[in-house]
Amino acid sequence: MGIALYMDHHVPRSITVGLRLRGVDVITAHEDEADTLSDSGLLDRASELGRVLFSQDDDLITEAVKRQKANTRFVGLIYVHQLRISIGACINELELIAKAAEPEDLIDKIQFLPL
Repeated sequence: MGIALYMDHHVPRSITVGLRLRGVDVITAHEDEADTLSDSGLLDRASELGRVLFSQDDDLITEAVKRQKANTRFVGLIYVHQLRISIGACINELELIAKAAEPEDLIDKIQFLPL
């Protein structure tokens, strides 16, 4: 089945384009008209859509950890610091996760890249 991704507004467009060229199901917060939502709102919106949120924003880790501690469900968060991975490597790793993992693998979890 695979995982559908929801891109935070901080993610470079080249990552989204690269994933789409590889057949990954991706929408962006901007396309969803949700690019002004708070971190909490973005995580909620991704969960409403059943999509795992991908971000390079450190504050989203804090929000996801709060939810883990409070047992508040969310679909999942994939995070990488923008200086720790190249765009090409980021696309490769996100494609691998999107195509090989199942949605339940990331529920209430934070996946850090690089793998």
